[in-house]
Amino acid sequence: MNIYYKKYIAYLFLFPALVLLGIFFFIPFFQTFVISLKDYSTDIYNPAFAGLRNYAVLLHSKEFYTALTNTFLFLILVVPFLSIFPLIVAIFINGKIRGVSLYKVLIYLPVVVSIVVVAIAFKWLYAQEGILNYFLQLINISPIGWLTDTRFAMLSVAIVTIYKGIGYYMMIYLSALIGVPKDLYEAAEVDGANEFFKHLTVTIPHLMPTIALVVTVSSISALKVFAEIYVMTKGGPLNSTKTIVYYIYERAFENLDLSMASCASVVLLILILVFSIINITFFENKRYKL
Repeated sequence: MNIYYKKYIAYLFLFPALVLLGIFFFIPFFQTFVISLKDYSTDIYNPAFAGLRNYAVLLHSKEFYTALTNTFLFLILVVPFLSIFPLIVAIFINGKIRGVSLYKVLIYLPVVVSIVVVAIAFKWLYAQEGILNYFLQLINISPIGWLTDTRFAMLSVAIVTIYKGIGYYMMIYLSALIGVPKDLYEAAEVDGANEFFKHLTVTIPHLMPTIALVVTVSSISALKVFAEIYVMTKGGPLNSTKTIVYYIYERAFENLDLSMASCASVVLLILILVFSIINITFFENKRYKL
């Protein structure tokens, strides 16, 4: 094959993905950005041009900052656990233990169950007369408003997301563990390293790109959380679980405020891009320093 054609053959394979991205991402994004520059408050069919005034209104909205704060709180609750605990589980399962296939199935099972089903099941568990409060009463502890108390609502929702995601990220780590050279573990054993230091000095450095992927994907998922909030709390109590995506849904479909919803969507995209760049840059640097 001609060298000239070999140079551009990769672009041919990328073309279908670029077409899909253009149809389902770039075109909708530019349409959303255009909508964010218009004012639909007086006439939804013939909106006036508002420019950046909508963004100024959004950035002065107390409700938006509440949603932004809640989103970051959710991210802090979810991402560290989903980045570390599945790795520990993957290392454990990757060892020579009996019944490993059964463990994989049991841990991965929540991933294939719909998030709506999982959220409804946990909503029953968290109910005032639910199983959790029943066991608390057995040890003389007053029932807790898991979804009705502002102190516990966000944590309760985060637990659902963590439960749903452990198996997914565990499988990513398991696939990466297969590529770690076995002779490095043997060399570490010769040097007298125990199991902890073997994984600290061999496993972690080799899995840095995978850890970066997990942190990035889990961060994006945390920033876009919606289904759990919608099913379990509707953003309550007192807006304590209202996140950016739920704020966008509320403005667009309940208040028909397309301008503010579009502005918040653009801000969310910028946040996701920033977090992705920071994560990738940080872990790429760590990859070569370890």
